[in-house]
Amino acid sequence: MADNDDKYWYNLKTGEVERGMQVPAPDRAGPFDTAEEAARAPEIIRERSKQWEEEERREDSWGSGGDEAGIEG
Repeated sequence: MADNDDKYWYNLKTGEVERGMQVPAPDRAGPFDTAEEAARAPEIIRERSKQWEEEERREDSWGSGGDEAGIEG
């Protein structure tokens, strides 16, 4: 775990960037390689959440398009 001491984390409570794991896991996002990337954590989290939501929507709708290609009746 010593590798994470060289990483940057975004403190979800204070909004500050920290080096190393200074707060409990539920209160931090990361790790990030740079302080600049950690500062963008809220934006990165929103982007990833949107991507995951879109992927789940596609997976949930798989096969429900009504077009049963390749199946003849």
